Amino acid sequence: MRRTTCLAAFAGAAALLAAGCKPVGDPPAVAATEAPDDARTTVAATGGPPEAPVTFGALPDFSSLVDRYGDAVVNVEVTGTVHRETSDEGGTSEDDALRDFFRRFGLPGPEGMPGGGEPILRGNGSGFIVSKDGYILTNAHVVAEADEVMVRLTDRREFPAKVIGSDARTDVAVIKIDANADLPAVIIGDASRLKTGQWVLAIGSPFGLANTATAGIVSSTARSVGNGSSVPFIQTDVAVNPGNSGGPLFDLKGEVVGINSMIFSQSGGYMGVSFAIPIDIAMQVRDQLIKNGRVVRGRIGVGVQDVDATLARSFELDRPRGALVSAVDPDGPAKKAGVRPGDVVLAVNDKPIDQSAELSNVIAATTPGTDTRLTIWRAGKEEHVDVRVGQLEEPQNRAANAHPARKSEEGAKLGLVVRPLTREEKLSVRTEGSVVVEDVQGPAARAGLQPGDVILAVNNRRVGSVQDLRAEAAKLRGGDAAALLVERGGNQIFVPVRAS
Repeated sequence: MRRTTCLAAFAGAAALLAAGCKPVGDPPAVAATEAPDDARTTVAATGGPPEAPVTFGALPDFSSLVDRYGDAVVNVEVTGTVHRETSDEGGTSEDDALRDFFRRFGLPGPEGMPGGGEPILRGNGSGFIVSKDGYILTNAHVVAEADEVMVRLTDRREFPAKVIGSDARTDVAVIKIDANADLPAVIIGDASRLKTGQWVLAIGSPFGLANTATAGIVSSTARSVGNGSSVPFIQTDVAVNPGNSGGPLFDLKGEVVGINSMIFSQSGGYMGVSFAIPIDIAMQVRDQLIKNGRVVRGRIGVGVQDVDATLARSFELDRPRGALVSAVDPDGPAKKAGVRPGDVVLAVNDKPIDQSAELSNVIAATTPGTDTRLTIWRAGKEEHVDVRVGQLEEPQNRAANAHPARKSEEGAKLGLVVRPLTREEKLSVRTEGSVVVEDVQGPAARAGLQPGDVILAVNNRRVGSVQDLRAEAAKLRGGDAAALLVERGGNQIFVPVRAS
């Protein structure tokens, strides 16, 4: 079975856990990819239409690229602690969480957890300096839940880093270090110019082995990996492993074209398929995180899917292309503009849309309030529709951010700080729930509850008020397991929490 694996490497003291610009100078010279004329071999078809010749030449030498820009690649070490709780089965719930974590990342978990004390949780990832004043790009999953972040340079200098912001939707994070001297920085390239078959180089810290260089080719561009992300990933066959997360992907000019993010693997290690976030998307996220601390995205309120050959024939399209509208938000901008299910979006402001993910990315990158022209295919012909782009709000953040906190400790046994939802908030997020999580601590934090979660029930008993939650929490004894039904992002999930 195919599995997506984030590239975080782990090493433990008492236990192991996860992490997980415009510099000066010209790009380095890299050995030519073509051999001299007398060394070339051309393969041509015999008979039939002539084929494009295939030229074989010398392999590239990446040594000058590594010499020039390797110093801008850093090792990112994150640390945290976990507080042990004894479970009814005699082990600890944190032990189970640690093992689950290792399984999630495709890594062999520790066979026995040391007893006594609080485990030190360490994770290793990679990053790269994008400006001489200390801004560094890495993956969001590398620094998620970190108590401390330490950055180590190739000259062995170490700096504590501050997490400026992270964006789980794109898996991009920005951290910053304060250094006395100018720092080495990479040159940012153009991922849109990448072609399948092009040579690329990765530098990172697989398994904590800092500044490891591996090379390969671009296997595909704008790849959708089916994990819920709309990022058009760069697929490569570059050898990347746990710990490469957040490291740069270079082209032959020495410019960064992507951030190595994840692999498909059945073993947890490299199996020939790896993925990088295009650098243009990462830089857009970086700019917003630095300026606003969060990412603002556009939306038009449609659900879309790819057009395959059968759908193309049924819609009388010349070939499979575009984004097929499968659903339209009745209150969204697209509905107001007249977009209907069954329309195929072929272009946005004359920019062709070949796959559905491209539409999502173009609209997300558009400033809310911008008037945008869609070219759509409807009833066998092209039409134009003007849509004013709205703002995408993360559903799990709306309720928590829309109203000043009126904190309540009624969920203290579960590690929850909650408050009632106002009528306006309930309408805004379209929920039947009445209690929203303001903060999580202890048991709730370890269980994965998040600020903005709406609590619907505890152990199958509906929660219609903060008082209801207080009553259900009062029934729990230390160590009891409570099944919380929560609403997050429009979906309902059960989250098991062990009461303190």
